[in-house]
Amino acid sequence: MAEVSPKDRFVTVYGRNPVIEVLDDASLVVDKVVLADGARGHGVGEILELARDRGVPVQRASVERVKKLAGNGRQDQGVFADVVAPRMRPLADALDDPHLHQVVLVDGVTTPANLGMILRTATAAGIDGIVVPRRGVASIDPMVVKASAGVAFRAPILKVATAGEAAAWLARAGFHLVGLAADGSSSVFDAPWPENVVLVLGSETYGVSADVAEHISSWASIPMAGGVDSLNVSAAAAVVCFELVRRSMPQLL
Repeated sequence: MAEVSPKDRFVTVYGRNPVIEVLDDASLVVDKVVLADGARGHGVGEILELARDRGVPVQRASVERVKKLAGNGRQDQGVFADVVAPRMRPLADALDDPHLHQVVLVDGVTTPANLGMILRTATAAGIDGIVVPRRGVASIDPMVVKASAGVAFRAPILKVATAGEAAAWLARAGFHLVGLAADGSSSVFDAPWPENVVLVLGSETYGVSADVAEHISSWASIPMAGGVDSLNVSAAAAVVCFELVRRSMPQLL
């Protein structure tokens, strides 16, 4: 059975100011706040007041438990909030969705700023699903949320244990996986892609991982000039996501 995490429907925000910000945003649904035993000082009173006003349950836990659940022991400041992400769901569930056609798979992208920008770009381009594995990729935390300008809360994120598992499932479901590489056999602007396509974004250092590469159907490159041999992964994401938008435009007119 596929591994499913209870966090697959939430974005966890830690730190006192970030928790205050989400509690103060009426457009966000906060499932719960978890506060460390004995937490006091800056922001604690405001967090309790905002949570009470909005009817958000506040749970108490040990300092160690909060650190573990928040996923960042150095910056959690003794508090985190689980924010409902309405479009986040397990990849296993999404595979049964007949409207899932264009997918981005994030593989080995560990820089929060890059992941945040990918979420913002892919969502803006109308991508049906953005696969963000729980392992091997930056966690969706306050830094990612900030880089996405808040879009991370509403992005169509699909959760799975690893990128390799995601690639295997998507390939078995009939998706055509396209890996981005400088030596790709065709340009992203003229490569023939079917309706059900997965754009794989590998890390800038190591590229697409081996367990994902074995499921790649074709490799494509972004044409470069001026002696430039690569783009930041978030910039590459913008190019390929909006290339899909361009291809769909004739059907939309």
